[in-house]
Amino acid sequence: MSFRSEQEAAPANKGGPESMRAWLYSSVQNGLENSLTLSDAAPQPPFPTSPNAKDEVLVKVQYAALNPADYKLAEMGLARRALVTVPASPGLDFAGTVVESRVEGCAPGDRVFGRLAPGRFGALGEYVVATRAGLTRVPEGVGLDQAGAVGTAGLTAYQCIAPNVRPGDRVFVNGGSGGTGTFGIQVAKALGCSVVASCSAANADLCKALGADEVIDYRTQDVCEVLRARARDGGEFALVVDNVGSPHSLYKAADDFLSPGGKFFQVGSGVTLGDVRSIASRALLPSFLGGGRRKFQCLVTQNKQEDLARMAEWMAEGKVKAVVDETFAYKDVPEAYRKLKTGHARGKIVVKVSE
Repeated sequence: MSFRSEQEAAPANKGGPESMRAWLYSSVQNGLENSLTLSDAAPQPPFPTSPNAKDEVLVKVQYAALNPADYKLAEMGLARRALVTVPASPGLDFAGTVVESRVEGCAPGDRVFGRLAPGRFGALGEYVVATRAGLTRVPEGVGLDQAGAVGTAGLTAYQCIAPNVRPGDRVFVNGGSGGTGTFGIQVAKALGCSVVASCSAANADLCKALGADEVIDYRTQDVCEVLRARARDGGEFALVVDNVGSPHSLYKAADDFLSPGGKFFQVGSGVTLGDVRSIASRALLPSFLGGGRRKFQCLVTQNKQEDLARMAEWMAEGKVKAVVDETFAYKDVPEAYRKLKTGHARGKIVVKVSE
């Protein structure tokens, strides 16, 4: 389902509250979770954001999903200041109801979901302005809590996998029980692939229920050796999606289990200098100096309406669902971020922003 820009669709926003509830941060020296304050009088985002903006929608947020990018961006210091003006609300993923629209085919009252670009007005404010590229309609029969969890994790999984596989290919999802991993397993299966996923034994049944053909317990098994054995027994892998940011050893070992044309996608990673050096070494170090021979790529997720629409179609068909670890009340956002930072959530952490 696609939307077209509608130049004359709606006038500049004259309605809606001048202020809104929002979780805000300015300084994050003690971590985002310890730096948020709840304001009942935060400024509402301007709509449209400029007089010439033709592809924007004002949405009342009802559910938001948290992502590691929320706190990584807020805690980047000087680099963050170049991207986000404070005070700011965190949050990229949302689901809610259209208030006003400058996009043809998207009308007030429509249920929509999607992903914002990083900025001052995040999904943990009551109202957001989304672009046509970053939203689509919620299918009938799908709850807003489910739709709100898709955004970043769903797009990331889709953009890693869909352009790089064919039916029958074998895919390895490293970290199958997290937010992106749970979507990755389902996307690969929806595309007709065979899936091997890693997780702890406690999450093995979850990954199998989502469609994983085999689960590797990373705590008791040598993941690289298992993958080498599977490649010898039944063919090489076409794709690895690393949601963990694992040690260099997994990428180097991929020489033995990825096909010559296969790709290794890095999704999970930190933002420290050491993390950057590790990624750079995988991307640039030649094999004769200890690097891998397979193509390494660090995904930068993009807002694409057609990708969100495909995820919506699969949700309507029952092929994809969001795995929600816990839904937090709006007043408990700091606790939600504390749980996210543990790295042990099964699927997504969701916040109910408004009714």
